[in-house]
Amino acid sequence: MSRTGKKPVPVPEKVEVQIDGRNIIVKGPKGQLAMELPRDMIIEKDEGLLLVKRPSDNPQHRALHGLTRTLIDNMVTGVTDGYSRNLELVGVGYKAALQGRKLVLNVGYSHPVEFDPGDNMEIEVPSPTKIIVKGIDKQKVGNLAAVIRRTFPPEPYKGKGIRYENEIVRQKVGKAGK
Repeated sequence: MSRTGKKPVPVPEKVEVQIDGRNIIVKGPKGQLAMELPRDMIIEKDEGLLLVKRPSDNPQHRALHGLTRTLIDNMVTGVTDGYSRNLELVGVGYKAALQGRKLVLNVGYSHPVEFDPGDNMEIEVPSPTKIIVKGIDKQKVGNLAAVIRRTFPPEPYKGKGIRYENEIVRQKVGKAGK
């Protein structure tokens, strides 16, 4: 049996969970998230806990068991604490700025690159070389951070570009001179 799927999901007092057939809605202090659950998974509400059960040991049910539990846990964590992803800009003259809600990047192109965070998402720029992407949906936060990073990923010779915080970029050796 799935070790992850067996663990109950703790639901804090300030979080409200509604299960309606295959749909689950989680409301908390930071907002509301909704998701359609896989067809055969069974969700049971207990006193402050959610239990995910599977109908059989079919390989497909086994695969969905842990996934469903993790997705529900991410929803509960998102509406209580939220998620964030930190990015760094490395390179001479590379900088980030906010114009209203939009993120504007100057990273060596002939034009500035703009990003709109969308609903339930927030972008902070504490310094010109740091970007923080925040939100309640873990998948959307990671996706927006990946799209921002993709505009100018770190290159392997000088290490210039946009990288995740604490990301290690392996440096290649350049041409050997005579």
